[in-house]
Amino acid sequence: MYKAHKLSRYLFTIIFIIMSNVVMSQTLQTVPHVDVKKYSGKWYEIASFPQRFQKGCHCTTAEYTLSEKGYLMVENRCNRGSINGKQSYIKGKAFVEGNSGNSKLKVQFFWPFRAKYWIIDLAGDYSYAVVSHPSKKYLWILSRTPKMDDTIYQQIIARLKEKGFDLSKLQLTQQI
Repeated sequence: MYKAHKLSRYLFTIIFIIMSNVVMSQTLQTVPHVDVKKYSGKWYEIASFPQRFQKGCHCTTAEYTLSEKGYLMVENRCNRGSINGKQSYIKGKAFVEGNSGNSKLKVQFFWPFRAKYWIIDLAGDYSYAVVSHPSKKYLWILSRTPKMDDTIYQQIIARLKEKGFDLSKLQLTQQI
């Protein structure tokens, strides 16, 4: 009896580990289609997995402008050190990947390097967006306004959990 109980605990543990790995390694899905003109404009970062290049950033924003050549101009800004800190700025380009419904982009801030930028959640009215990378190591929750309704935020969080994100790394971004 003891061996059977020990064996069942062992099997349960193995199944739990396998299922956890399946959830974490599931293929990240993007939204089916993004209207690039509607996506253009200013976005406020509500929360993110902090990245090295964002260290000390507050009031982070991203602005997308459709260029005549078909790519998006990207302008990222933040205040360094505090909400009243000196503004930091970087400009880049975002290129739509073919056959992605415009939901997969490659962002370039330094030539020749391009990073994957996948839109994985998007409000029907383009009031919020969630952006990541297929590795799930990067995550940004964006809003058209500096503050997001908590109910909407919690719904986004629930969907991110279902997609297997490690939300222990998620940090709210201070906005004015």
